[in-house]
Amino acid sequence: MRLPRFAVAAVLAATLLAQGPRADAQTPQKLRFQASFPSSSMIFDNLKFWAERVKAMSGGRLEIEVAPAGTIVPAFEVLDAVHKKVIDGGHTAAAYWVGKQRAATLFGPAPGGPFGMDMVDYMGWLHDGGGLELYRELYQDQLKRDVVPLPLTSVANQVLGWFKRPVSSWEDLKGRKCRETGITAELFSKSGMSPVNMPGGEIVPAGERGVIECGEWVGPAEDMKIGFQTVWKHYYMPSTHEPATVLELLINAEVWKGLKPDLQEIIKTATWEATFRSQTITNKLNAEALKELREKHGVKIERTPDDILRKTLEAWDQIAKDEAEKNPFFKKVHESQRAYASQIVPARRFVIPPYEAGANYYWPEKN
Repeated sequence: MRLPRFAVAAVLAATLLAQGPRADAQTPQKLRFQASFPSSSMIFDNLKFWAERVKAMSGGRLEIEVAPAGTIVPAFEVLDAVHKKVIDGGHTAAAYWVGKQRAATLFGPAPGGPFGMDMVDYMGWLHDGGGLELYRELYQDQLKRDVVPLPLTSVANQVLGWFKRPVSSWEDLKGRKCRETGITAELFSKSGMSPVNMPGGEIVPAGERGVIECGEWVGPAEDMKIGFQTVWKHYYMPSTHEPATVLELLINAEVWKGLKPDLQEIIKTATWEATFRSQTITNKLNAEALKELREKHGVKIERTPDDILRKTLEAWDQIAKDEAEKNPFFKKVHESQRAYASQIVPARRFVIPPYEAGANYYWPEKN
């Protein structure tokens, strides 16, 4: 017997009600994250992009509110705030936690790569060389912080920095009061430099007041956005102190476990996209910034003396050697990186032509 139309409609309505509300009508899950970086930084822009991608890929089921440094907690308290669930997550740098465990610097940014690795090599070690497991061990077992770490945001090779006066050699760094953080501060202190630790948003004001006479942050585009060019005019690059800088996303472990598996995968996928996007965008913006710094702001773009590049690595190797002798976890991570780099770095050097080969042929440097 054929049912009347109204009966068919009633059956359909009852079926839909029994199934509950549609997925797209669900109330979105909302999380709150804070960065260790100022709102004026490109790093914070990338965090916002990441949050937008998570929302888009989840169909609006997961919304992440992001705030810059100092909004909820100070920049260097993000880790503890995530652990205590003051915030659900944070965007920060592992190197900020070297005072808690020196091995933190090996998870970015680490001097020398380490072992000559660039950003792609470092990401390979994390995902295919056992790095992520060691990363989780750093926080869960060593630092006793209940957080889940994921790599997020590449800021490319960091430059040596900005100076009030020209720099001619490693020894010429002696006595200069410069903004440096983490292991990098200890490294450059070997030259006789007097490092001063401070968040990124405080560097330019400190330079204006004469508290410091030099400092480093990231690279041309990021530095210009913060305003280094208004204080100093001598800008030195490249550097070997942070050649593969990848920052981190920290998520409270309880919050992470409370996310559905597909949302966890969306977050992971979005970190990949945002990290590699930040690298490509940084390359383009750095090129534009260098032109503007020269032509509009009168900044002198100068090449870092070779002995600084070499002695930076020598100083780091000694620091790492000394630390590995007394810190089993540092040694464990460092040896893992060495094993991975020993395969990848020499092979890439053999397979891939030097960047200068094409760059110098098509774009020879002007004297």
